Amino acid sequence: MRKTLAILFMFAFALFMSQTAFAQAKVAPLKIKERALMNGLKVVSLQDNSSPSVTVQVWFDVGSKNDPEGRNGFAHLFEHLMFKSTKNLKSEQMDRLTEDVGGNNNASTSDDVTNYFENIPSNYLETLLWAEAERMVNLNVDEANFKSERAVVQEEFRQSVLAQPYGQFYEAIQKLSFNVHPYKRTTIGTIEDLQAATLEDVQKFYKTFYRPDNATLIVVGDFDQNQLDTWVDKYFGRISKRSEKIPRVSEIEPERRAEKRQTVKAPNVPLPAVAITYLAPNAKSKDIAALKIAEAILSNGESSRLYQELVYKQQIAQEADFSVDEHVDKGLMYFTATLASGKTPEMAEKSLLAELKKMQDAPVSAKELEKAKNTIVANAIRSLETNQGKAFAIGQAVILKGAAKAVNDEINELQAVTAADVQRVMKQYFKDNNRVVIYYENEGETK
Repeated sequence: MRKTLAILFMFAFALFMSQTAFAQAKVAPLKIKERALMNGLKVVSLQDNSSPSVTVQVWFDVGSKNDPEGRNGFAHLFEHLMFKSTKNLKSEQMDRLTEDVGGNNNASTSDDVTNYFENIPSNYLETLLWAEAERMVNLNVDEANFKSERAVVQEEFRQSVLAQPYGQFYEAIQKLSFNVHPYKRTTIGTIEDLQAATLEDVQKFYKTFYRPDNATLIVVGDFDQNQLDTWVDKYFGRISKRSEKIPRVSEIEPERRAEKRQTVKAPNVPLPAVAITYLAPNAKSKDIAALKIAEAILSNGESSRLYQELVYKQQIAQEADFSVDEHVDKGLMYFTATLASGKTPEMAEKSLLAELKKMQDAPVSAKELEKAKNTIVANAIRSLETNQGKAFAIGQAVILKGAAKAVNDEINELQAVTAADVQRVMKQYFKDNNRVVIYYENEGETK
């Protein structure tokens, strides 16, 4: 038994030391190469020949914020449509080009971006570059594909939002936190808007946003740079340059002037929940690093402040979290709590605001700051150990920061955060007039 305990202690100590080493490590910058084609396509590459594999990603500067008015869900719909047939690809053939050779593929949509990515053996790189160029310009946006994938997205909404007890809670957080900016639209869309869409609407969206001058191609892994450049020119360079201007979001979310409160009711909610939201600075802000450290201190694991106070000590909530969502325009920060049995939303709100005030009134401890940095920086460094992780980090830098090379700044910015920085941002952004309070309760329940 003593021997087992000694081994466990040594393992825990080694894990702690490795995280500390990660957090203090000087990370070499990613030696990325950038260029642009005549048609406007941005190309970012990072050569790493340590293993015979490569990641290919295409990031389109279009997300749910770009959905046409009354057509919420179009960006998400195209995440699905892009895996259907093209002029020279059969439906679902992207799966065959990746999975059948031992690789994989997927895609994701958010408020600001839609991205597509494949991990493949490097000897199939040329094939995937051809396939990505093919679906960028030759997608079959026809009645059959449109109706098929619209039905899939609508069913996804039913399963992930309507059928989940707290699905509409997180929908409400986004919808009620923005008044003007199209971030108030949810990424998944709505059944009604998708049902009202026509084939002409969908074809117009594809022509408007799926074009080389609205995309960034990212290739990371095992390749020869000259050969890659030749293939990129061969397949993407032949796509014609578009003369039509890309429409951009012009709405600016105004500063909040007074606290707003809202009660949202939904069926089959087992226990009430509370959200308290605040507008955040955009992703380019130097304050984002301090807010991420605050996020870790407040809600990263069972030793975090919110868990210890609301879940463990006060037993007001089953879960309590704080999240920071980065956006190209104004971001969003929010506290959430799912209540424990017999507790009220008012109790949870009071406790959440009390924890916020503690962060504002006194600097976080040196131990908390070090732990948060260790965790976040270690995770950031580990994410850069794979081709896909590096490519994702580059893509986020392109979209959120506006420059691929910003990928090399994140870890240094996190390491530079001080306790005074954390206290300052908690005072600066978490003001009473920048607050929306949402109570989420079971339908038909009365006070």
